[in-house]
Amino acid sequence: MVDNNEPRETVERTTIVETDRGGGSGLIAVVLLIIAVLALLFLFRNELGFGGDKTEISVPDKIDVNIN
Repeated sequence: MVDNNEPRETVERTTIVETDRGGGSGLIAVVLLIIAVLALLFLFRNELGFGGDKTEISVPDKIDVNIN
């Protein structure tokens, strides 16, 4: 049987919480992804319609349609 009058032994515990676990690698990955997307947009800007060539569209003032 347990004697309740006897003093208990207490064990001290220490909890170590590490908050800085090198989370910078995710930030580096996001920055590299943004740079890669910007580089691809720059390389394929003509195909995407962002080219520097000015597109001129000429529309005639009058359209002649002959209906017989």
